Amino acid sequence: MPDVNLATTAPRPRRLRVDAARNQQRIVDAARELFADRGLDITLDDVAERAGVGVGTVYRRFANKRELVAEVFAGHIREFAEATEEALAAEDPWDGLVRLFEYACRRMATNRGFSEVMLELGDEPGRFGCPRDEIGPAVAAVMDRAREAGVVQPGIEATDLFALIYMVDSLAEFARPIDSDIWRRYMAITLNGIRATSSPPQPLTVNALSLAEVERAKAAKPGPFCPRRR
Repeated sequence: MPDVNLATTAPRPRRLRVDAARNQQRIVDAARELFADRGLDITLDDVAERAGVGVGTVYRRFANKRELVAEVFAGHIREFAEATEEALAAEDPWDGLVRLFEYACRRMATNRGFSEVMLELGDEPGRFGCPRDEIGPAVAAVMDRAREAGVVQPGIEATDLFALIYMVDSLAEFARPIDSDIWRRYMAITLNGIRATSSPPQPLTVNALSLAEVERAKAAKPGPFCPRRR
């Protein structure tokens, strides 16, 4: 009977588990970077290349891109829910609204994938462990509280808040090649637009783009209405 060195053969399954866990973390980290930079329109091949693993390794951990999206963004969605809870707990209703609005704008302006995920949250309840049908009422409560306190203009609704967040995100996306912090300016302008006139305005802490910078931003964002110049 041949000699068997148990000291060298026994740890093999554990080593495989360690390697598998390490590969999964590399895959998730790579996907997180790619989703933030490029949005959800990437492939698992892109993820495998960024992670330095074979695409087969990616498929062994995640059957499809939807599973990977859920893995990456579940934590972000939970944080958004926590941000709404903190906004409701704020002593000043306006401060709570501003904190929530700033959190959402910052997340979406700095993470392309997150803004796309927020748009489709309600399509598949439970997909991210925190569906929008739970977040929506909490956001509505934040807005209702601010309106009842008289710090926002009458008639402003929670659905307006979602639309305004997406508007700020779109403006930030347009100007990102020129100034990655420009979203702060548009956020302040938006908040000043919904705040009751008796309240002091939000300060504009970021300068407006110059006409030359607007042209540069248009050239950097080709599309049907602003094709890339040759």
